[in-house]
Amino acid sequence: MPVSGLPPYDPNNIFARILRGEIPCKKVHEDAHTLAFHDIAPQAPVHVLVIPKGAYVSMADFTARAPAEEQAAFLRAVGEVARQLGLEAAGYRVLSNMGQHGGQEVPHLHVHIFGGRPLGKMLAKE
Repeated sequence: MPVSGLPPYDPNNIFARILRGEIPCKKVHEDAHTLAFHDIAPQAPVHVLVIPKGAYVSMADFTARAPAEEQAAFLRAVGEVARQLGLEAAGYRVLSNMGQHGGQEVPHLHVHIFGGRPLGKMLAKE
């Protein structure tokens, strides 16, 4: 059951379909709890998505319902992918959009790892 106030998980979202093998992906990392793959429309030279294999809508949902082992695996996967892609020395950005105001496009928890060039400020000033 998702956290109160969050939309229900949609089992037909694109990430759920990737996890089921219905849509291919260019895999970077996989373990029992996570999958990381290259974004199909990269916004930086390196743009990888890391997703938990469980059905979670947001970070609030994930941290409320996922077992500690699954949460730790997700965090470890983000670090492992950054190391594997050689992003540690120059630096990288980890971003996760949550909900409508956060710009979340796919209702499955995911983080973006961006790198490969200077990324600028976090948010543009209005």
